[in-house]
Amino acid sequence: MKVDTQPLVLMHEFRQVAAYQHEAGGIMMGRHLLACDDAVIDEVTCPLPGDQRGRLTFYRDAKRHQAVIDARWARSHGTCLYLGEWHTHPEPWPTPSRVDTHDWLRRLNEVSFDGESLFFLIVGTQGVKAWEGLRHSRRIVPLPRWQPPAHAYP
Repeated sequence: MKVDTQPLVLMHEFRQVAAYQHEAGGIMMGRHLLACDDAVIDEVTCPLPGDQRGRLTFYRDAKRHQAVIDARWARSHGTCLYLGEWHTHPEPWPTPSRVDTHDWLRRLNEVSFDGESLFFLIVGTQGVKAWEGLRHSRRIVPLPRWQPPAHAYP
């Protein structure tokens, strides 16, 4: 998985570095590269009206985010796809909560998506961590070697 600089910069803006900042999140969209079986995240949504944000919680308004996915898919003639989800945690190097992993597994089971996996990013106060949800085994595995470009996450 690769993440373009612009989506990383946008997610970075929502880091919870102060005690009053609430969790944020959205969906990730992009494309599958046929030549190398890789995925590239080109765009992300930010919190939208209807999302519920708390210090330790974030609930997406599914209809509004789905409308963004549908519009991008139509404008791209079917090349911009839903690739996963992101959200923030108020910790330096984030780890998924039990709620996170349960939600990710639910998405693997219930959401229609192209490809063999979905990706999940959590933005911490000092770094970003990534996980891959595998379609067939229904497992969530960390992507320990994945690192965002240094210039995209100051």
